[in-house]
Amino acid sequence: MVLQPSHQFRLINKHNTPGGRVVPSNITFMDNFLAGKTILITGSSRGIGAATAKLAKQYGATVILHGKEDSQELQTLAKSLGATVITCDVADSKAVHTAVAQALQAAGRIDVLVNCAGITNAKPFLEATEQDWLEIFHINVLGTVNFCKAVIPLMQKAQYGRIVNVSSVRGYGMTSGRAAYSSSKAAIINLTATLAKEFAPTILVNSIAPGFTNTDMSKTWSEQLRRQAMASLLNRIAEPTEIAEAILFLASDRASFITGQTILVDGGYSMAGK
Repeated sequence: MVLQPSHQFRLINKHNTPGGRVVPSNITFMDNFLAGKTILITGSSRGIGAATAKLAKQYGATVILHGKEDSQELQTLAKSLGATVITCDVADSKAVHTAVAQALQAAGRIDVLVNCAGITNAKPFLEATEQDWLEIFHINVLGTVNFCKAVIPLMQKAQYGRIVNVSSVRGYGMTSGRAAYSSSKAAIINLTATLAKEFAPTILVNSIAPGFTNTDMSKTWSEQLRRQAMASLLNRIAEPTEIAEAILFLASDRASFITGQTILVDGGYSMAGK
């Protein structure tokens, strides 16, 4: 196979993986496999969303960032990536449609939507109020619905689209506590499959279910939860970039025969039996 000049490869080794961990030296990735794609990432000012944005740019994509409100960290990231920024409350349907229209005007197209925006709540079941439940579902579920509703018509018109939703290992009931959050992430798994059926074959819809990951949410973990988080087969938690790699695979044409699926990216936590 003859490679065109734009097809560059990089070698992954112990010097450039998160934490300096050793990865087999024969693993290669094509740097520009998202070239020509415009990707909108909700909740991208930090955590998994920001990691996905940085990696998407590295892989050749045009990036559109989103935050609930403007912030220094969002603007700094946008400047470093040459990205468009939109701001809105994901739970506000009208605001979402307005923001997506602004993104379309700035970027000209939206090929990929990644729904990363989300919140958590650490309250035990009997302490969580009705308002706690509503807030979680408004942001984690309705926020995903709102962005999908705003972007899918654009993808239908283009006869092409990729949507990647972010669920959680908790969506499978594999961890204890945080009932409202876990329920919202289970809803994302179901929503993903439903949308995939409704909008095939031109729009592929998948989700990932990350295991415990080193983000701002991890700062709220109890000591019990921290011990639970280390119970994966790999005996560690994920770095955001490792989750971003899975997201961008599903966002790319490499995943052209995958739709309606939720991929566990949990370091073997779900099968560890610990």
